[in-house]
Amino acid sequence: MVGASGLEEGGRVGVLVAVLGAAVLHAVWNAVAHAVPDRAGGFALLALSSGVCGSVAVAVTGLPPAHAWPYIIASVLLHLAYYGGLLASYQLGQFSQVYPLARGTSPWVVAVVAIVVLHQRPVPLELAGVLLISAGLIGLVLVGGRPSRRQAPALLAAFGTGLMIAAYTVVDGVAVHKIDLATYIGWVFMLQGFIVPLLVLWWRGPGFLRQDRSAMYAGLGGGLVSLAAYGLVLWAQTRGTLASIAALRETSIIFGAIIGALFFGERFGPKRALAGSVVVAGIVLINLA
Repeated sequence: MVGASGLEEGGRVGVLVAVLGAAVLHAVWNAVAHAVPDRAGGFALLALSSGVCGSVAVAVTGLPPAHAWPYIIASVLLHLAYYGGLLASYQLGQFSQVYPLARGTSPWVVAVVAIVVLHQRPVPLELAGVLLISAGLIGLVLVGGRPSRRQAPALLAAFGTGLMIAAYTVVDGVAVHKIDLATYIGWVFMLQGFIVPLLVLWWRGPGFLRQDRSAMYAGLGGGLVSLAAYGLVLWAQTRGTLASIAALRETSIIFGAIIGALFFGERFGPKRALAGSVVVAGIVLINLA
């Protein structure tokens, strides 16, 4: 049973480590997707890799129960919208700006839905931690100053992406309490993993398959990393409240900012360090709740 803190008693450390590990993996695969020159092709390869892994799980688990299909279909559609929004965000803006906005939008939206719709009641410390994490993540968007009108399309795309993240987080968070975890992961990743390459093939033609070897390996490897990251998050959602898990997962933005500074030449600086400190404070509050 989930305790008042939202993290299962006796498993607090395991859940925290799993979600923070997923955050690191998530930042890595997003950086991989951003680094591939042909980003649409990179997303297609990434999705294909996770789709193949999902197929292996499906071969073992078999068909899901009838009541699982609405959750699976909803999750797949929301993930497809998320991929489209993320691709648009990366094409329009800087990784260190659009990634924090997309991920920072999700925790507070999930918290509102979890409280109002699902009637999950986080304790005050936990809620304060969620709000601190979200504030710190959004703060990363503003470290470069007030966004200009020219940046508006990228920021709108990133905000819309954040809403899709919140939506599939809620759907998946409810689903994993009703459906076998391996079955759910397998079908969601298999379906979205094969639909994305087909959509890119329809849009771009077979040219996206003509990637250089490093981009091919990066795309396929990124799919394995994304599958591992989301599998950890779904496991954690079976043991904690949606708001706290969603907030902890989005600490991937801190790791993303570090990756952006180390590999993409994007400034980190004292303001980003301050925003990162706010996020760390939020993590501490959630763990103390």
